Amino acid sequence: MVRPLENLPEDARRELAAIGPVWGRNIQGHRDRVLELYRPLLARAPKAGVDVARSMSYGSHPRQILDVYRPSGAKSAPVVVFVHGGAYVRGDKDVNDEVYANVLYYFARHGYLGLNIEYRLAPEFKYPSGAEDVAAAVAWAGQHAREHDGDPERIFLIGHSAGGTHVAAYAYDPDVPARPSPVVKGIVLISGRLRVDVLPDNPNASAVRAYFGDDESQYEPRSPVTHAAASRLPVFIAIAEYENPYLDVYGAELCYRIAAARGRAPRFLRLPRHNHISMVAHFNTEEDLLGGEIRDFFATECEP
Repeated sequence: MVRPLENLPEDARRELAAIGPVWGRNIQGHRDRVLELYRPLLARAPKAGVDVARSMSYGSHPRQILDVYRPSGAKSAPVVVFVHGGAYVRGDKDVNDEVYANVLYYFARHGYLGLNIEYRLAPEFKYPSGAEDVAAAVAWAGQHAREHDGDPERIFLIGHSAGGTHVAAYAYDPDVPARPSPVVKGIVLISGRLRVDVLPDNPNASAVRAYFGDDESQYEPRSPVTHAAASRLPVFIAIAEYENPYLDVYGAELCYRIAAARGRAPRFLRLPRHNHISMVAHFNTEEDLLGGEIRDFFATECEP
């Protein structure tokens, strides 16, 4: 197995190694550079055997759309729904011509029907609109998966960054009207913002306010970590060695709270040498540690 970052050219590995320890000082600039470093690798990544249907509506808003990645020859394929990040105020299902399509190509190549969704953004749409859009996408999958040779009874959710917030809120928050469907068999939270905070060194504090509002007394009840202990839904929590400030701490906090409630720790991975964006940019390359762990999680902890 290729170890973290070892499939990148030597100069790219050196640059990522330099970016890692200072990731939080210039998140947007480092994000753009990481995407650029992965672009040539992803352009050569395998995509054959996957049929893509783009921009299908799962709701009435222009951003309530999704792309379907269907493995050729699929029959009752389990469904993976991917929810991108963007600090609640930005982000698209295709941040460039390779990412985040690479995530869904990866899962389709391994026998899953992949759904890559967009959702409504703050400040126009506030909490809990993201979780509501996750619920609407799950409902769409339940109604249409069979049309794409997917299994509507086996749906898995993966959220990255703010997308992790939305998946976790859908799964855990009792104040979100849409409750988790029983067809959702497990969730994966990658570098998720699992606690609502506007701390001085949170570079996305203004975006957090835009989505969750200015009333800080509501931040604790609106934090996924507050409610997760009550859920029995299988969860896999993954963080990068180099994260946006506090996201690794909140991932570890969620793991602890669930472990304490269940008497058994959920699956948890801290991916060495990776940063907040390379956590998703490396999917569908030769490096398969995180992807392999997720597939094993689906197969061994989520299936009956």
